Amino acid sequence: IIFTDDQGYADLACYGNKKNKTPVLDRLAKEGTRFTSFYAQSVCGPSRSALLTGRYPFRSQRSERTESRIEPGRLTLGGFLKKQGYRTACVGKWHQGFEGGKSRKDYSRAIPQGPVARGFDRFYGIPASLDIPPYYWIRDDRCVTPPTAMAKDNFSPGWTRIQGAFWRAGPVAPDFKFEQVLPTVRQQAIGFIDRWAADSRGDAKTPFFLYVPLPAPHTPWLPSEEFRGKSGASMYGDFTMMVDATVGAIVGALKNQKISQQTLVVFTSDNGPVWYPADTERLKHNSVGPLRGMKGDAWEAGHRMPMIVRWPGHVPKGTTSDHLWCHTDFLATVAQITGGRL
Repeated sequence: IIFTDDQGYADLACYGNKKNKTPVLDRLAKEGTRFTSFYAQSVCGPSRSALLTGRYPFRSQRSERTESRIEPGRLTLGGFLKKQGYRTACVGKWHQGFEGGKSRKDYSRAIPQGPVARGFDRFYGIPASLDIPPYYWIRDDRCVTPPTAMAKDNFSPGWTRIQGAFWRAGPVAPDFKFEQVLPTVRQQAIGFIDRWAADSRGDAKTPFFLYVPLPAPHTPWLPSEEFRGKSGASMYGDFTMMVDATVGAIVGALKNQKISQQTLVVFTSDNGPVWYPADTERLKHNSVGPLRGMKGDAWEAGHRMPMIVRWPGHVPKGTTSDHLWCHTDFLATVAQITGGRL
């Protein structure tokens, strides 16, 4: 499951976009099914909770600011598949909280209540969004480099204070590079595929589940040199193209390892973009297509998402479905596929 962050319903060419070039996702849609009535929560943390637990996120009274939003002992997608004999890994933006939250002082100790305590064998990623301090990497349940330096507020001229290459001031690891986060997530995801592919080939082997919550195209919008100025929709469009290429590299690793035909691939997003009507008027790019509103809204642009599913031999190619879906459906669907009991 590749899970993008703050991506609009119409950011993909196969959903009607005219500015962004998304050849990888367009090809994925041709090789599988594109859903037009898939729904999320309208902000980041709750959507992740819904996807991972199969449960409406408002049922949890916990806040990821101080602890894990997911209660101890709560079954998760990772935990369920682990019981079915899968290896499980999460790579990218967790945003479900850890014990102590942002108040943590001692980074030499294990970090409780993270992905490895919520059903995943392995984790490599960042605590929350890339504009929310502290900024540091976590491997499994350990901080890689403590956030002992301080980052200053960062903004982009010509955009609102919550758009562009925006991040908030706060603690940062001395070797943490904002522009390297998306490439690092890509590299780590491919690393798990390369390490686990051999053991997953064939029906009698050990399968794996890889959950890749990308930190993009959420702010900060940081397209690499290869994509700058290529979209016609400014830095956001360029960053969206970089996301498409990132998906291409991850899906390409499946092909390189000769397991593409046996692998179920799901692509979707957590909520709508931070994209105002003024942005559409100025750049002639409507990130949400015919929908109204943006991230955080009750209007459909806040919570109606693109979703593409490719599963050779199981999901029909080149089809479109208006079947009503939401993130809470994943756990039950996976249980039906694997034959496991909830």
